Amino acid sequence: MMKRSEKDILLKEVVSEAKAAKSIVFSDYKGVSVKQLSALRGELRKGGTRFKVIKKTILNIALREAGIDVDARKLEGQVGVAFAPDEVSAAKTIADFVKANKDTKLSIVGGALEGKQLSAAEVNALAKLPTKDEMRAKLAGTLQAPISSFVRTLSGTYGGFVRVLNAVAESKK
Repeated sequence: MMKRSEKDILLKEVVSEAKAAKSIVFSDYKGVSVKQLSALRGELRKGGTRFKVIKKTILNIALREAGIDVDARKLEGQVGVAFAPDEVSAAKTIADFVKANKDTKLSIVGGALEGKQLSAAEVNALAKLPTKDEMRAKLAGTLQAPISSFVRTLSGTYGGFVRVLNAVAESKK
């Protein structure tokens, strides 16, 4: 049993993490082994996401204080919370973990984005979106393609011109 002072410290910590997070993913971890939960935490940590197991009453108070419109008491199962620094990384990591570990009972039960509540289906749809880094890479490739094609065309034209001049010079010898 936690003491009141410990609960206050935990509450302040959860409020600060909720305010700092761009997205929050709630998952039901009932029936998930400690080994699987540790593996999930490790995967989430790679993307800068923090995963916590918090009682629903403390979570509900923290979310309300952080200005996030979610009623944690209505979430199903034992709730684990992932606080992500971007919009899709936590949802994508948890969804990928569930797909990779078919034997796990982990499931996404909801989330929050920009202070608004998301359903499990919306979080799963969010997980299918590319991350910011993937989008930047696609944008860079899209911007680079016409320039690369233009350079190849120009070099081909000049190369052809040089070959023609070389052929003319050899024919006059």
